[in-house]
Amino acid sequence: MYKPLEIKENLYYVGVNDRTKHLFENLWPLPKGVSYNSYIIKDEKTVLIDTVDVCYSDVYFRKIKSVLGDKSIDYLVVNHMEPDHSGSIEWLVNRYPDIKIIGNNRTEGMLEGYYGITENILVVKDKDELNIGKNTLQFHLTPMVHWPETMMTYIPEMKTLFAGDAFGTFGALDGGVTDAQLNPVSYRDEMIRYYSNIVGKYGSPVQAALKKLSGVAIDVICSTHGPVWTEKEHISEVVSLYDKLSRYEPLEKGLVIVYGSMYGNTEQLAEVIATSAALNGIRNIVVHNVSKSHASDIIRDIFKYEAFIVGSPTYNNKLYPAMESLLSALENRNLKNRFFSYFGGFTWADATQKQFKEFYEKMEFEIVCHPVAMKQSLNDEVFQEAGQLGKTMADRLNSGEKMNPQKIVCH
Repeated sequence: MYKPLEIKENLYYVGVNDRTKHLFENLWPLPKGVSYNSYIIKDEKTVLIDTVDVCYSDVYFRKIKSVLGDKSIDYLVVNHMEPDHSGSIEWLVNRYPDIKIIGNNRTEGMLEGYYGITENILVVKDKDELNIGKNTLQFHLTPMVHWPETMMTYIPEMKTLFAGDAFGTFGALDGGVTDAQLNPVSYRDEMIRYYSNIVGKYGSPVQAALKKLSGVAIDVICSTHGPVWTEKEHISEVVSLYDKLSRYEPLEKGLVIVYGSMYGNTEQLAEVIATSAALNGIRNIVVHNVSKSHASDIIRDIFKYEAFIVGSPTYNNKLYPAMESLLSALENRNLKNRFFSYFGGFTWADATQKQFKEFYEKMEFEIVCHPVAMKQSLNDEVFQEAGQLGKTMADRLNSGEKMNPQKIVCH
């Protein structure tokens, strides 16, 4: 029998770990797994906050029983309807037919669309409250963080925020559940990867949600993925991280170089640029082969660091296909506030310069030049140009001057 895991008095964790699934949303690798978090509040009324992937409904039910025994559940709060969190709702309704489901008007439509549920739904509006005994549930609608129905639930008496997917992270919970029981540092890069790939497009709605909650006293953040945040230092860190990421601010000084290469010539350009940047004082340099590194890792690093340089051979009079896909993903996420440059290779006709230019003209970047165009292979002239590009980018990063989107810097 599972032993109930109490986060604080009358607040229990009943989430599950998934160390089986290879891809989150069938897209993003899960080398360290992922958790689906759910919570029970025991009061005069019993409240379940969010559910888990239906694949784990048997484990989930045993955990619920370990807390409640044969007691019924009065309310299920649905902060987010994505199936990894709502997948067990239909199963719960069958086991607890009198349960009332709490959500907003968008939630109501999705409950019917996904699970055919139209009864026992309590529709709440922004800032509505529900008394459950000693505690009160306050509902804060946070649309497009990162679905239209997303909301957060706050208990002022516990100073606890149930944040939905916000402040979540990839990575299963290895033994502990709270930040006090785990090593939170090991989740930082996975939080950045989670945010940049899953939520990254929705910076403005995240900023609106943070503003809405800025005056709320929070001692505990219960996300739907990853650790439960209970220590002031860590709560401050994860909120600050989300604030910076949603404003598209780089987190650290550094350079990401991403290249595609068919036969190794464009790859050698990347190596020269990276070496030059290192020789000119840049220590955080990450080089990605777009054909080998997963896009989620590349996107994470571009969100993380101040500058990135992309390189591609001309391929069928376009960019290398994986590079085209990456640029599309960055454009889709509204990335801005980065130092940017590019390089390309070709055999008889260059398409890279024109298409990289078309990309950056849509973005709010500061352009660092001169871009490098290599015909066929790396000769002495191109070697010098690549070295100069690495130095120019390093000098710009080392200058400490404020970034100026759409400014073009050439030395």
